[in-house]
Formats: sequence, C-alpha cells, structure tokens
Amino acid sequence: MGTTLVLLGIIAVLAFIFIGIYNRIVMLNQRCDQAFADVDVQLKQRHDLVPNLVETVKGYASHEKDTLEAVIAARNSAVSANGPAAQGAAEGVLGAALGRLFALAEAYPELKANTNFLELQRELSDIENKIAAARRFFNNSVQEYNTQIQQIPGNFIAPMGNFETREFFEIPEASRAAVEKAPEVKF
Repeated sequence: MGTTLVLLGIIAVLAFIFIGIYNRIVMLNQRCDQAFADVDVQLKQRHDLVPNLVETVKGYASHEKDTLEAVIAARNSAVSANGPAAQGAAEGVLGAALGRLFALAEAYPELKANTNFLELQRELSDIENKIAAARRFFNNSVQEYNTQIQQIPGNFIAPMGNFETREFFEIPEASRAAVEKAPEVKF
C-alpha cells in the first residue's frame, strides 16, 4: 500500500512536470505567432506607404520609370511573400529599391523640399524602426521556442504535440549588403 502511494506520487509529479513543459512550449509557440503578427502589421504599414511615396516621386521624376517600377515590383513581391524566410528576402529587395528611390530624390531639389515627400520619408523611417524592433522580438521569441523544444526534456515532449522548429526572420546575405548601406540623403 505504501509503495503504491509512493508510485502514484511519483507518477503525479512526473505528470505535472510533463504538463508544465508542454504548456510552456504552447505558450512560446503562441508568443512566436503573436510576434510574427506584430512584424506583419508593421510590414503592411510599410507596404501601404510605398505607393504614396512612389506617386509623390513620380510627379517630379516621371522619366525615372525603371526605378519607380522596380520599387512597385519589390513592394508587390513583399506583399505576396509568405513565411519569415520569404518575407525576409522580399523585404531585403524592397529595402534596396527604396534606397535607390531616396538616392534618386537627391537629383531633384524641389522633390527634397516637398512637404508630402518629407512627411512620407519620416513615416517610412519611423516604420523601419518599428519593423526592426518587431523583428528583434520575433527572433528572440523563436530562439526561446526553438531552445525549449530542442533541450531535454522538451525534445521528448515537442514531437507529441507536433511542435517543430521555427524560422528566424532574416534578410538573406545577398540583400543584406544593399539594405545595410543606407543611401545618402542630404537636405
């Protein structure tokens, strides 16, 4: 009788540990979903701002059609990208295209002085900062989640709930150089 109670106590403790670890994995998975949704909201704001920016520039530099079309094509590609890896790649291309757009604005002093262009540029800069913060939070959430499901005992429990490692939101190396080198914009 005493051995049975001890055995039941051990089973109960192990069940509580199992439930605790499983619930932590679920919580971390939900945090990753929420963090990705935050990134997605910021990216949608950026995508909504790009056409306004292009239209403003178009009025001053309509003969720069290739640059303007490249920005719109990059924006459309970014809008349709799914998943952190694809979105990271598409956002890298869009960032490079926007850099070329702002560099183009240097050749048009009246555009640089346009209040609408300056406001759009300020909004875009603000959104870029928010995107960077949201990406950092998402990547931190993914790192915590991936660590939890790869460490013992989480690696035994994660397959039971079909939990798999998640991708980080990264800009590929090919696009990173263009994005990290900020265009020179002088006023």
